[in-house]
Amino acid sequence: MRIEATHRVQLVFSLLDADGNGVLEARDFELMAGRVVAAAPGCDAAAHEAMRAAFLRYWTTLAAELDADGDGRITFEEYTACVLCPERFDATVDAFARALAALGDPAGEGRVARPAFVALMTAIGFGRGNTDALFDAFTPSPDDRISVTTWVEGIKDYYAPDKAGIPGDRLVDGAAV
Repeated sequence: MRIEATHRVQLVFSLLDADGNGVLEARDFELMAGRVVAAAPGCDAAAHEAMRAAFLRYWTTLAAELDADGDGRITFEEYTACVLCPERFDATVDAFARALAALGDPAGEGRVARPAFVALMTAIGFGRGNTDALFDAFTPSPDDRISVTTWVEGIKDYYAPDKAGIPGDRLVDGAAV
């Protein structure tokens, strides 16, 4: 596992711990889904529901894979064991990535404008500077848009333990890219 992947996972865990109690619980994913959906008011109910379902799937995958004692809580150590094993988590990340990118493309044009990207990424909890750096790393078009496919692949790369020097590393403060 690459150190870059560990840093990315540490950041995501801290963001998903929406209530800040040091563990992940179903409530964290409900809170996060609510924030992200609220950041996309121009999307239809189906897109909002797909995002909520993706967050629920994220939680249920973690709980099913890791919550052996059934206490409804996932520690950082448990989380790391799951998300850095692509064979256990790829389908969940794919569903999440597609739902998030769809919120950024409410017209279904296959492109995401910077304001929508920034709104969604900051709703998740990423810093504005890091978010802009990531968007720029995706090489936006002259009208300041990126493709949905680029964003989806970027999210999936973010969770890949063997990846380094990827655009997503810009989300981690102090990362050398």
